[in-house]
Amino acid sequence: MSLLDNKDDLKELVEALNFKEKVGRSLALIDAAYKKYGEGLVVANSLGKDSVTVWDLAKKVSPKIRGFIVTTRFKPKETVQFMQEIVARYPEIKVYKSDVKIPDKLYETDPDKCCDILKVEPTRRAIEEMNVTCWVTGLRCTEGRTRTDFKEVEERDKGLIKPNPILIWKEREVWQYLALYGVKVNPLYGKGYRSLGCLPCTKITTDENERAGRWIGTSKCGGECGIHTRPLKNVAGDGI
Repeated sequence: MSLLDNKDDLKELVEALNFKEKVGRSLALIDAAYKKYGEGLVVANSLGKDSVTVWDLAKKVSPKIRGFIVTTRFKPKETVQFMQEIVARYPEIKVYKSDVKIPDKLYETDPDKCCDILKVEPTRRAIEEMNVTCWVTGLRCTEGRTRTDFKEVEERDKGLIKPNPILIWKEREVWQYLALYGVKVNPLYGKGYRSLGCLPCTKITTDENERAGRWIGTSKCGGECGIHTRPLKNVAGDGI
């Protein structure tokens, strides 16, 4: 049975597989997806440690694999600079952004709407314009309370497959991979951040939860921007 169709117990795999086995599984999953979806497979890159890990894995599978980045007007200058370096090195990565006018400090008054406009909508545009049938992400089930129910391969949108090849990796294994293969990361990690987002909505914390610093003081605290929970392809009907 292909890894694309596996029904393995993810909680068991998190603890049962060692680092080398997890890397091999991730590569095999991306490879299987690429063989099936070809140019329809695109990697989503948020410029965080998990995304650059998945991007590096994908490029090991095939240098032809494309990617996209969704950025916003509120990204920290360090992230913007890192993005420019990544795109200069990999011109096959396209950048998407929304320039829609929004109320001042919408991220405080209605963070869900802010994320919907600045992140979800550009992601939908990327999926459509790049003719994506399979988008690869850096989701991990050990990252936070909102990410425990994802699967290695999902179809939350009809006709849009989403492999999550490092879903069962732990945070330390991500850093182990990045160090072992010399993958450059966003400089904000050196300042103490563990999860990266827009500047007004991302703080440094000592909380055990990796994503605890996201949207502090709002109903979204430690939560999601929406690209993994909202319909992306079938917005008007038979989506999620």
